[in-house]
Amino acid sequence: MALDDYAEPEIAVAVAATAAVFSPRVRHVLRRGAVYGLAGLMIAGDAVSSFAHGVAQGVQDAASPKPDGATSPAETASSSPAGGSAE
Repeated sequence: MALDDYAEPEIAVAVAATAAVFSPRVRHVLRRGAVYGLAGLMIAGDAVSSFAHGVAQGVQDAASPKPDGATSPAETASSSPAGGSAE
């Protein structure tokens, strides 16, 4: 085989596959890359899911009608009946 034969895509793929199969170092790097790649995808999926859930909750809260005199949940939580004045 001449040196220019290695430049063909089919030969390059075969050489890379052979190196991956027979080299422990290459297999280790590929495994580590796959693990880190999958972990990154899972983290990104959780972030997108959390963001979408927050947007949906915000839209649902904004669309729900409030009765007359209702306060926001933050105001309701901060005012407790036991902490009032002694009138």
